[in-house]
Amino acid sequence: NRIFWFLFGTFAICGFTTNGLVQTHFIPLCQDYGMLAVAGASVLALMGVCDFFGAIGSGFLSDRFAPNKLLFWYYFLRGLSLLALPFSNFSLVGLSAFAVFYGLDWIATVPPTVKLAATTFGREQAPLVFGWIFTAHQIGAAIAALGAGLTHDALGTYLPAFFTGGVLCIMAAGTALAVKPARVASTPAPAE
Repeated sequence: NRIFWFLFGTFAICGFTTNGLVQTHFIPLCQDYGMLAVAGASVLALMGVCDFFGAIGSGFLSDRFAPNKLLFWYYFLRGLSLLALPFSNFSLVGLSAFAVFYGLDWIATVPPTVKLAATTFGREQAPLVFGWIFTAHQIGAAIAALGAGLTHDALGTYLPAFFTGGVLCIMAAGTALAVKPARVASTPAPAE
């Protein structure tokens, strides 16, 4: 199914840019720019706090707006934040702005992706389908974790990996607009 592969691909990019890239390599990236590991971890913790509100807000928005359009904005804004990160000068103000902006977007992609899976494949099949889509997330994360490490070893910097993540997110944003699911009628759950 074309929509499955679109969701699979965009969620692989989600995993690439979150767990694989930022969660794994953000603190060492900060250390490359002279920050202590504790300071980098504090910025990452701020992302986690913002993520809490971003995920809840995304669930709220997913119930009210077209999920493919939400995914477009989430991936597009995530891409811009990753592309802008190197220009933050790794100052407290620049990294704090990145942490808030990026953190609000961290898990925001999950509710609209689940909603698209449910409306495309039906409520009964949505958990199974999303399980396979989530597999793509972990594959993307593994590729980024390894790839960014290899990039750093070869070039002495993580920046090409972060720029790659930003570009991939912009591509995922465009792909999200192509996801226009047909409504699937769900059969009611059997009475107990």
